[in-house]
Parts: sequence; structure tokens; C-alpha cells
Amino acid sequence: MVRLLLLVWVAIYQCRSLMLCWLSYHRTFGHRSDGTFICTVFDSDTNKWRKFVSFQDDRFTLMNRNQVVFVHGSLHWLTSVCSYILSLDLNCDVWRKISLPDEVIYSAGNRAHLLELDGCLSVIQISEEWMKIWAMKDYESEEWHLEDRVSLRCIRGMVPGIFPISQTREHVFLATYKQVLVHQRKSRVWKELYSVKNSSPLPLWFSAHAFRTSIFSCN
Repeated sequence: MVRLLLLVWVAIYQCRSLMLCWLSYHRTFGHRSDGTFICTVFDSDTNKWRKFVSFQDDRFTLMNRNQVVFVHGSLHWLTSVCSYILSLDLNCDVWRKISLPDEVIYSAGNRAHLLELDGCLSVIQISEEWMKIWAMKDYESEEWHLEDRVSLRCIRGMVPGIFPISQTREHVFLATYKQVLVHQRKSRVWKELYSVKNSSPLPLWFSAHAFRTSIFSCN
């Protein structure tokens, strides 16, 4: 038997506790996935692994399945057509579908990316000329708020291949396959943080997170 991986590892550090999650679809050799979803979780508080199996037939693109966000004790993914957010509550092992802002669902030609913003679930919507930042203010009632609207005219040539990788209240970090950019939200200034200077055909591949605090004490 073979497991078709959805996400290899998710490491979560919260309140001096560490959780490691291994998630995968299950399929027999030579067949498509039967929708059986296997989740294995290690909790440092109990120093034990636990495993549960559920049926989950939603589809994820390669980008969406790697862009998982952990907030409110749950893992979150955008589905392949960006019609809603799929969440997995790691406290009670329950799946939930979360609505997206109507403007994100019904805006043709836009791209949506899932991120975290100061402990809130956030969606960044990118069109040809604008980047809109949404944040979920009320998790239970699924209330979304438009946090910011950023013009992309200064980087128009990069827009088709750009995607956000991390954000704070002050900055939004974005990347192409060859560059890493930062947008300063207060001053509205764009800066290049890094670019591939040589002729390497390989794209940048990375994972970025906004710095909060050190896992280990500095003392």
C-alpha cells in the first residue's frame, strides 16, 4: 500500500509546547486516492503520538497544500478552486469548512493566498493592479475585514509570478522565483531583499515566517 502525501511535516510551536503533524492521503498501488485521510500527531506535552483516520475528498493544488496556516488550534488550507478554506481542529480531530470573503470567491482572474496575521487567519488577494489583505476578526462567526489595499503598479512586471510568503502589521514579504521583496505598509515603499544574481535555472524554494519570539531562552 502507498500513501499519497498531502503535507510531509507541520511543526507547531505554541506556549512552550511542540506538535509535529504528519498528514497523508491513502491509496493502494495503481489506484487513485480513496479519500481516506490519515493524520498522525506528536504532542510534546504528553510525549506521545496519536493517529486518526477520516474521509476527506477535497482537492488541493501543490501550492495550496504546502501553504498551511496554524491558528486557533487548527490547520488551514485553501482548496484548489479557492472556494473556501478547509480546517482541521487538532484538539478534537474535526474538519470544518470556512467561508472566504465574497469578493475573493467571485473575483475572476484573481489569486488568493492563505497566511497568518497576528494570530488571525488572513487571505491575500492579488489582481493585476492591486493586493488586498483580508483578516478574519471573528473566527466563530467567520467575519472578515479588509485590512489593506496595496497598489502593485510599481512592480507590475513581477505580478504574474509573485506570491506572498509572510506578513506582519508593518510588512508584507513576497517572492518570485528569483527575488524576495518587502512592502512597508505604513510608508508604501517597496524594497528588494534578495535576488538571484547568477544564471541559475533553479527557482528559489523556501518557507518564511514572521519572527515572534525565540523558541529557546536567551539566558
